[in-house]
Amino acid sequence: MKRRIYLKMQELGVAQDLLCRRYDPGDLVGEEEIPSRNAAARVTSRPVFARISSPGFHSAAMDGFAVVAQSTFSARDDSPVSLKIGQEAVPVNTGFPLPEGMNAVVMIEHCLIDKDEKYVLLRSPVFPWQNVRKVGEDIVATELVFPSNHLIAPYDVGALLASGNPTVRVWKRPIVRIIPTGSELISIDDGLPEKLEPGKIPESNSAVLAALCQASGAEAMVDPIVADEPEAIEGAVREAISSDAHVVLINAGSSAGSADYTVSIIEKLGEVLVHGITIMPGKPTIVGIVSGKPVIGIPGYPVSAIIAFEQIVAPLLHKLQGKERPLPVTVRARLTKSLPSRAGIEEFRRVVAGKVGESVVASPIKKGAGSISTITKANAILRIPLASEGLEEGAEVELELIRPWQSLEKTLICTGSHDLSLDIIADFLKRKSPAMEMASTHVGSLGGIHAVAKRLCHVAGTHLLNPDDGSYNVSYVKKYIDKPALLINLVYRQQGLMVRKGNPLSINSIADLTREDVTFVNRQLGSGTRVLLDYELSKLGISPEQIRGYDNEEYTHMAVAVSILSGKADAGLGILSAAKALGLDFIPVVEERYDLLVLKELLEQPPVRMLLECIEEEQFKETVEGLGGYDTRDTGKVMYEHE
Repeated sequence: MKRRIYLKMQELGVAQDLLCRRYDPGDLVGEEEIPSRNAAARVTSRPVFARISSPGFHSAAMDGFAVVAQSTFSARDDSPVSLKIGQEAVPVNTGFPLPEGMNAVVMIEHCLIDKDEKYVLLRSPVFPWQNVRKVGEDIVATELVFPSNHLIAPYDVGALLASGNPTVRVWKRPIVRIIPTGSELISIDDGLPEKLEPGKIPESNSAVLAALCQASGAEAMVDPIVADEPEAIEGAVREAISSDAHVVLINAGSSAGSADYTVSIIEKLGEVLVHGITIMPGKPTIVGIVSGKPVIGIPGYPVSAIIAFEQIVAPLLHKLQGKERPLPVTVRARLTKSLPSRAGIEEFRRVVAGKVGESVVASPIKKGAGSISTITKANAILRIPLASEGLEEGAEVELELIRPWQSLEKTLICTGSHDLSLDIIADFLKRKSPAMEMASTHVGSLGGIHAVAKRLCHVAGTHLLNPDDGSYNVSYVKKYIDKPALLINLVYRQQGLMVRKGNPLSINSIADLTREDVTFVNRQLGSGTRVLLDYELSKLGISPEQIRGYDNEEYTHMAVAVSILSGKADAGLGILSAAKALGLDFIPVVEERYDLLVLKELLEQPPVRMLLECIEEEQFKETVEGLGGYDTRDTGKVMYEHE
């Protein structure tokens, strides 16, 4: 099949409108009658009227004595009224029916009972209907309890039952049929194979889409995986359309590649409204109608699939149920790094936001429509408008929160140099407080110091060597930080050359990097590892130009290790724990000091305080040393106090 281009690409708002305006609440799904006890989170399909009044009788609102109010009008402190118990004053408890002929209740604490318990003495009057719940005070029979398209809250269930409605008519839940497609997919529901064949990946999108359907109030039906064969996909779509499903999602095959059949199949069976939306991720989304039912082509990349669902499918599911889609909670924040963007595309960037001092900062997570972890780690979304070509570091932006606002105050923003012990910190923080999160971004040691100076993070990891005296970090803090700050040691760690298992090229030292048969992978400019490498090269009189791959940059030790494991490079400078994690060999070069830099003014913020508590724990130190290549002899110790 030939490649197709996006013939009907639309802006997001247009695509949403083209689909949603086709349907009104109740279209496709119809209504059903369910027990009111089970009605929470459902939507009424017709008005609900009270069948009885609530309360259905005059009842006491207080514990005390029911009386005729007029009999108490003359009561005064100096001239009390005496009423005979059982005749003129009848004992009642809260909620009990008011005795016939009585029209008020005197609170028990305002009554004085004689020693023979025959009379009650009143020193102040009550007015008619005082401390009484009259018939229909809450709900009057025949009045409107809830209108059509009312989202039933848990406490609304009480009103339904109190008004005499044991059942209620609601819109049925939409049924969404999900068809996962792709010859590369395998199901691991029955367990993971001992070895995945090259090119095979576990199918996971259908589970995410099903969970999103349920969160939108719909029911999900997931089909078995369908191979990338036009006839098979068409057969699955035909069967889904003829089933009880109200909406059909075809996952993957929605792009414009030679093996992307979804648009042709929808076009053959019905009508394509949209092929391509000006958003990223999610551009390949298809919107179509077949036999009156919405058929949506969802992109195969996980993040694209989620964005496409949230922006196209969720609004439709809400409308079919008579629901108003909830407006996102927004917050203003400052960006911790510049974000380039392409004009003409609305970009959805995942970020981690946290409160640093009195302001909120947003730390972007790496891009990647295929990286599900970029959205599981995020707590907010930044939407970059169509016309924008990017945003500068420090720019004030509006975020849409995907977690509660309170989470911002419990999120530790850590930037700077990468280290595997930061993952251990994240786990220990979560153990101490389930609400605590840690966002760790990797911009190099120098970038982290600059971020601290600009109050764009809570702490920064740094291991910058001063080539002049062999010290770590202090000279850079003195140069770039103009506020009181502390350098607190996290670890000492082994830096060295990572090479493939067995060291097939017999690389033994930094000098071997100049060999013609060795390809190197470097860390980014401004990272402590890059500074260390340049220092070692200068000691040996080696020029960077002599090293093949010196300009090949990665942002983390694990990324360097992956490059070596995959064969992209033969060697890279990194930490022992990263080499050990991926089964690489390691040639030690130096032990270096890795510190955390924090402004003194932030020491009492909960995330920082808890971080410092965590790294002092013996269990934390033991866990870190267990990674290999670490020494925690000074962990938690203040190495330098900057005034």
